[in-house]
Amino acid sequence: MKLRLHLILIWSLIDPLYYFFTRLYYLEQTRENASIFQVRLTHYKGRKVVLSNGTIIRKNDILIKIHLHNVRLLKELQGIDNDVKKAMILYKNVKESLHHLALYIQRHKNTQEIKGITGITMLNKGCERLGFEPYIISSRMYKWFKHLTLYPIYFLSTLR
Repeated sequence: MKLRLHLILIWSLIDPLYYFFTRLYYLEQTRENASIFQVRLTHYKGRKVVLSNGTIIRKNDILIKIHLHNVRLLKELQGIDNDVKKAMILYKNVKESLHHLALYIQRHKNTQEIKGITGITMLNKGCERLGFEPYIISSRMYKWFKHLTLYPIYFLSTLR
């Protein structure tokens, strides 16, 4: 448990630098309802994807890239041993943050050009209930890289 606390503390110190260099933006929020997302505009670089509503996402289309604020989540889930309870808290945080995300997109100067929302996660159970459609990363190299970078988050979330 002490190792986990120390690693989260170190991550908390490094986290602002990461978000600065990745040009992420914290969504506007109120004190009572803080968003779990950080976002930025991105140009899509993957294969052509057809969404269930008929929207076609092609290379260089503009998307909103969402990131979960992992350090905040790890702190919030600290001390909870029940995985189902953790999942419910995470689901609730994401669901409540969608309002902030929608407002961000509506108010963005490029709102007409934004084709969709993208994010990469190991947590895809229940994403359809939140309005997201999962797609498998086709590039083996990129998939390997993302697994490598997501592993520390997974390790810290399962460390007891």
